[in-house]
Amino acid sequence: MSDSKLAGQFFDAAIGLLRRVRDEDSGEIEAAGNLIADTVVEGGRLFAFGAGHSSLAAQDIVYRAGGLALMNLLTVPGVVGVDVMPATLGSALERVDGLASAVLDCSPLRSGDLLVIISLSGRNALPVEMAMSARALGVKVIGVTSVAYADETTSRHVSGTYLKDHCDVVLDSRIPIGDAELTLDSIEAPFAPASTVVTSALLQAVMATAAGALADRGIEPPLLRSGNVDGGHEWNGRVMTEYGDRIFYRR
Repeated sequence: MSDSKLAGQFFDAAIGLLRRVRDEDSGEIEAAGNLIADTVVEGGRLFAFGAGHSSLAAQDIVYRAGGLALMNLLTVPGVVGVDVMPATLGSALERVDGLASAVLDCSPLRSGDLLVIISLSGRNALPVEMAMSARALGVKVIGVTSVAYADETTSRHVSGTYLKDHCDVVLDSRIPIGDAELTLDSIEAPFAPASTVVTSALLQAVMATAAGALADRGIEPPLLRSGNVDGGHEWNGRVMTEYGDRIFYRR
């Protein structure tokens, strides 16, 4: 099989998943966007968290041209991306009980804020405990996960629950178990993961919905512009000054 044919199959698989999310998650996307808009209007702060590769989708909506300036990254040392050495340590930390509570205790999160938690499987202790503890603080939680994992895997949290069980809104990425879209007789393992593509698109759809919801209420969405276009830095400076008390990535 040619490499180009495999590339085409991956694009087809990713496009198929994007269409499913668009068609089947439309109500949840609208609900999540409105929940973010409500939080902005009410003076709350916005945060996003993801561990390992799920952190890529979280980072994609923080300090992003065309994105909401108020979205902040909630970091957990050792699990943001794969920069920790060895990389397997990050995966191990996701299964540590008590870590999420310790992080939240040291974070600026407070009642009235909103936290987006991204976890493909939603089964590890860290995202489950993060959602449970955040809601106990009065924080609204949007979970981004593949609900299918709850049907075919065992929870790694002591409660036996999953991320999806502790959210105000659940966005289902529809990613199949194992996060690999392609198979080939000459390759033993499935390959070509699509979760980053789909999850990032899903969250950008939510951000677009939130911006539109704010505009519908007569509020200018606090959006950032690219620093690589004329006037972008000046625009961003104005937005960051106006909302400086809700932006933590500059401190």
